[in-house]
Amino acid sequence: MNSKGKYYLTTAIAYTSGKPHIGNVYEIVLADSIARFKRLEGYDVYFQTGTDEHGQKNELKAEAEGVTPKEFVDKVAGIIKGQFDLMNVSYDHFIRTTDEYHEKEVQKIFKKLYDQGDIYKGAYEGLYCTDCESFFTESQLIDGKCPDCGREVHPAKEEAYFFKMSKYAQRLIDHINCHPEFIQPVSRKNEMMNNFLLPGLQDLCVSRTSFKWGIPVEFDPKHVVYVWLDALTNYITGIGYHCGGESDEQFTKLWPADLHLIGKDIIRFHTIYWPIFLMALDLPLPKQVFGHPWLLMNGGKMSKSKGNTIYADELVEMFGVDAVRYFVLHEMPYDNDGNLTWELVTERTNSDLANTLGNLVNRTISMSNKYFGGVVENTGVCEPVDSDLKAVVTACRDKAAAKMADLKAADAITEIFALFKRCNKYIDETMPWVLAKSEDSKSRLATVLYNLVDCICVGASLLQPFMPGTCENIFRQLNAQPRTWENLDKTGLYPSGNKVTETPEILFARLDVDEVIAKVEEKRLAALPLPEVEVEPQLSEKVDFDTFCKSDFRVVKVKACEAVKKSDKLLRFTLDDGTGTDRQILSGIHKWYEPQDLIGKTLIAIVNLPPRKMMGLESCGMLISAVHKEKGEECLHLVMADDSIPAGAKLC
Repeated sequence: MNSKGKYYLTTAIAYTSGKPHIGNVYEIVLADSIARFKRLEGYDVYFQTGTDEHGQKNELKAEAEGVTPKEFVDKVAGIIKGQFDLMNVSYDHFIRTTDEYHEKEVQKIFKKLYDQGDIYKGAYEGLYCTDCESFFTESQLIDGKCPDCGREVHPAKEEAYFFKMSKYAQRLIDHINCHPEFIQPVSRKNEMMNNFLLPGLQDLCVSRTSFKWGIPVEFDPKHVVYVWLDALTNYITGIGYHCGGESDEQFTKLWPADLHLIGKDIIRFHTIYWPIFLMALDLPLPKQVFGHPWLLMNGGKMSKSKGNTIYADELVEMFGVDAVRYFVLHEMPYDNDGNLTWELVTERTNSDLANTLGNLVNRTISMSNKYFGGVVENTGVCEPVDSDLKAVVTACRDKAAAKMADLKAADAITEIFALFKRCNKYIDETMPWVLAKSEDSKSRLATVLYNLVDCICVGASLLQPFMPGTCENIFRQLNAQPRTWENLDKTGLYPSGNKVTETPEILFARLDVDEVIAKVEEKRLAALPLPEVEVEPQLSEKVDFDTFCKSDFRVVKVKACEAVKKSDKLLRFTLDDGTGTDRQILSGIHKWYEPQDLIGKTLIAIVNLPPRKMMGLESCGMLISAVHKEKGEECLHLVMADDSIPAGAKLC
């Protein structure tokens, strides 16, 4: 029964310019864990997410692909929703800003704000970032580039409608000062106040004429609504807000939102522009906006241009859904950026999931089957150590709830895993295998195993918002049901005499980090295309002679060649390059050559390329080969030189 009232939670809507990487998907997983935990506590939760689909960037991408903007965003919206669904996200509504009802309400909102004098027509001249679809002044740039994404900006001037931000600025400042919980973490609040509100707000451009892919301004259709006025209003249109009319019952019930969960890079739009729009519409402000940190890859922000993006489906293929959920939730600090590497995910999977949780569940079920045929019975033979275990377990609910009240999901998970660690310690303290040796201690052994099963049920019930699939598996194996919130501070509720599964399953298999890295590299190499082979070969773009001369082509002799372990593609060459020191080059040509056939051959290599790591091995250069098609198949041939040419000879 839901008795604690409503809880309306939203994420930022994902922009449909391409497939979201795991740093983007982290937000939806965090929101899902909050929504699931609130449901567990007894709240009537409504969780909305979706896609932001208009704007110049999508218009340009659609043009480049030769499709209409709607066709382009339909495709990408499907990809985004697929990534969310893959991560077992329990959203109640997925809104798209191309939904007809949303577009109609945006037009009404724009007209209302214009009619009441909050929007006026003018002309804008400034520095524009196409990727962020934002104008900036010179002083707002960082090193001459966009302060939000770091990309180039360009001068732009066009007729536009503007919103009078300054009209509501002091009211917003007063609200923030009176509601310290409104912007979290506190560092984000200070940033907004000191960098934007207190220095004075400029009027905001809310329409564009330089592109067409947007919601037309109804009374001036050469203008389309600026993306932020379009996108931000999804939080009210998606739950039945009707501008100038009677809103749906759902809107009356749910608004104001209890939480807007967003990335820290768009905090300004959600804590300045959005509240001011709401004030102009005479609507209550959301109770809280939380700007979460970024998930970095090897310490750097993920971006396609850097080539360091990892996608949710890639991680899931390697580790499984719940292992990925666990990692992104547990490894993200409250207000500092988190870091992701393949090695770290593997380490957490092994230490926390396979050892602490998986081993606990498997040992408990296996011992119950071995000693009692799977029957779990509380015989009431207790010892002092039982009380200490139960004290940890019964206190866990409120400790986790306190962390989640502050949106500290990582800390809540730590509290829950402390419960599982205490259960493992209890096994070491009671030593069931020793108790099993004597018939006189069988009753005590039964109680020990009962306590373990009972306490695991409490822990799994608390863990369910974060790792729902795993916990469902645990309950199935224990032949139990998740506990209700009211019973999560109690022990002894597992039905005595119940029987666990006869065939326990491994929840998480231990992984070899070298094998994981090998598979990652194998997939990366497999994804690298061979050079395009033209039916009628075309000459490449011309380069000047000096540029060509920078490439150092040398004759090399193959001293040794072997296949790289755990790779189907790579060969490892040991080469004489005439310097007196062996040179190592890795080449993905095993499909066409066996290593023993290349020993003693004379090849051509570029030797002044920067070293790169592949499969943990350093490759210093690149062997020259030729690619062509034969009977529809791609063929590769190493370029070989006359054996009489000495190693180290320079090609010129």
